[in-house]
Amino acid sequence: MYIAKQFSIFMVNKPGVLGHILSEFARAKINVIAMTMMDSVEHGVMRVIFASPTNAKKVLSELNMACNETDVLCLNLANTSGALAEVAEKLAKNHINISYAYCTAGAKGGRTTGVLKVADVNKAMKILEKGSKKTTKSKPTVRRSRASKK
Repeated sequence: MYIAKQFSIFMVNKPGVLGHILSEFARAKINVIAMTMMDSVEHGVMRVIFASPTNAKKVLSELNMACNETDVLCLNLANTSGALAEVAEKLAKNHINISYAYCTAGAKGGRTTGVLKVADVNKAMKILEKGSKKTTKSKPTVRRSRASKK
């Protein structure tokens, strides 16, 4: 679980615009971690998390693309039914609203990355970390004496 910088990029809703913007990120060798699109008749909004937000901001500036930056919470979730629902329920019980969410495939180990926009990412992170700690006792660590190591 980590906090990431998400860019909301506002663009004209015309053929080729998205391809052009993504090509510029590819030329700059900036990897897209997660992305979602929203459209209307007049414009589109691409919400995207990059592997290198500083370099992405530079490319956006060079393209004169209007954008906003937002901190979002990224979660490594099991790619199973109910994984995101469990997170949403924990946050709801603690009175934290999710403004929007999206998921992406490709996390390590066949898992998925859930991206959540919440009002207080630090509070949400604390709640989810607290809930993920296991209550079962771990096995005790057995240490050998220096004499037995020889």
